[in-house]
Amino acid sequence: MTDLATDRPSTSDLSPDRDGAARSDDAAQGGWSERRWVLVTAEIVVSVVAALGFTLLCRHISVNPLNRIGQVSGLAKIQQYAALIGLPILAVLVYTAYRGGLRRHRLTQRLVCAALAGLATGVIAGGVVVALRGTPWPLGGQEGDPSQLVDMATSMMHDKGLPGVYPPLFPAAVALWSELHYGGVGGAGFALHDLQIICSALVGPMSYLAWRLVLRPFWALAIAVPSALVFLDPIRPYSHVTMIVLVPLLAACLRELRRVGELSTRSALLRGLGFGVIFGVLFLWYSGWYLWSAPGVFLLTLFVFPWRRGRDAVRRGLLFLAATVVTAAAIGSPLLYQILKLGADTPDRYAYIVNYVDPAYVLGWMSDRNGDLTYHNWPQAGELAGQTGFGILLITAVGIGVGLGLRNIVVRTAAAVLAGAWLLRFWFASHMAHSQMVQLYPRTTWIIMYCLLILAVVGLMAGLERGTGWLERTLRSAGRTEEGPAIPRRVTRQLAAGLVCALALFATMGASWSVDRYMPQAETTNTMGLDAWRAHTIKKKDGTCPKFSPVPKCADIITKDWKPTPDDKKFIWCANVRTEDWPAVCGREAPWLKEQK
Repeated sequence: MTDLATDRPSTSDLSPDRDGAARSDDAAQGGWSERRWVLVTAEIVVSVVAALGFTLLCRHISVNPLNRIGQVSGLAKIQQYAALIGLPILAVLVYTAYRGGLRRHRLTQRLVCAALAGLATGVIAGGVVVALRGTPWPLGGQEGDPSQLVDMATSMMHDKGLPGVYPPLFPAAVALWSELHYGGVGGAGFALHDLQIICSALVGPMSYLAWRLVLRPFWALAIAVPSALVFLDPIRPYSHVTMIVLVPLLAACLRELRRVGELSTRSALLRGLGFGVIFGVLFLWYSGWYLWSAPGVFLLTLFVFPWRRGRDAVRRGLLFLAATVVTAAAIGSPLLYQILKLGADTPDRYAYIVNYVDPAYVLGWMSDRNGDLTYHNWPQAGELAGQTGFGILLITAVGIGVGLGLRNIVVRTAAAVLAGAWLLRFWFASHMAHSQMVQLYPRTTWIIMYCLLILAVVGLMAGLERGTGWLERTLRSAGRTEEGPAIPRRVTRQLAAGLVCALALFATMGASWSVDRYMPQAETTNTMGLDAWRAHTIKKKDGTCPKFSPVPKCADIITKDWKPTPDDKKFIWCANVRTEDWPAVCGREAPWLKEQK
């Protein structure tokens, strides 16, 4: 049953046809299609092409995104495109599950899984294309975090150095794209528009391909699709994709450390260098997730290190770790230096709705675009001690994953990251009242929920593995089956195909939900649609308003360098809190009332 997504066929795995004879045509099909590099390349190409190709296709959707009828029509057209592309792909998968040979089905399955991962976030990126139709500006326009990114990119184009403690690689990418396509200074906002869409589309492929390092195609897809849909934020896609790929990369790295005794000295060194390069680049892309992952991963590294496997294994393990850590630190040194130099002078004092709710709630997220929701009515209490049915099922699956799959390095890594992030979350939250600093602790919500999702999926995998193993042993002891799988491989293939179809349906529905949140909504709503609405209220490069601008007079283009904001506040800033509620929520009077007095 765990062969729901195997990718290492052998001649003994040939499935029988209707007459029970082994299909020899597949046995002769080894050739180039069985070479590992060919299969890996095919998965990468298929997933990336599906994501970017679908995004480009959505450029042909012609609606007015500023009215609800236009938005609904746009959402429907996106789903129509997804169905026209996805249904034939799924039909091929189901056909090979019922009619094809084993090797052909396995190749089809891994390519279909790769394509679905790309289509899942291609739908979200395509929805952003529709939401921003007629405007060259990004989500957020010239407000909030997008404005900071634009200013950082402008400073880089003016050769004014790194943006403080902020990871510099994405602003540098914005600056480079602006230089290449929009004439440099003044074009960073337009460049951010493009990169928001491109990076959003690539989250699915990157998530799936990262999980393919440690899991088979079906299970990689089972984690990649839900995590991409839940955590992808098109305003800052670079942040969340770093978290999504970091956990499987950590698991792959620790797996290599655990078996380093089987490697040559040269292989251990090269693999350490490779992981070091990847971790260093990711650190420059977005560094926050390293903080939350560090405590648990450090302790887990001590446990999986091959202390008892001989002197050679210990020596190679130390070489592997040194190569990984030194290389990552060397690549990330510019940002590390800035953090050591300026970190103490840049405290985070920004609080919003997630800072006002029970800190033990980690199964949902609310941005500071909270609309009519407050900490009084969000999150909604569940049926059992405040926990929802989904929460209970998820926790149950997590328990199965820890109980049955603890030997799996994925389970160990996810559990370690979760435990470390959990402790740091409550450390910062418990000191918030005294330190008057938030220190971004609500972001642990994402990584904790992500680890719970990972443990739940691996728990399902471990449960199926143990269950089928028990069934096979029972049937053999009773003399009801000979050597071989108790459940026919054809049944397993057909079940896998059905589950992939179910994942595809979930992906289309979940992606449409995600897209709908970003459709333009007026400023008075204070929802996530506000960011798209703002993009339609700024002048284009030629001085005219965007095609569907909802305002008679658009804002002028602002071009300025980034400057660090001095920390002249001694108290937490409470966002989206009514003036009269400041004493009850924040413990002090609203600052503008003091100014009026």
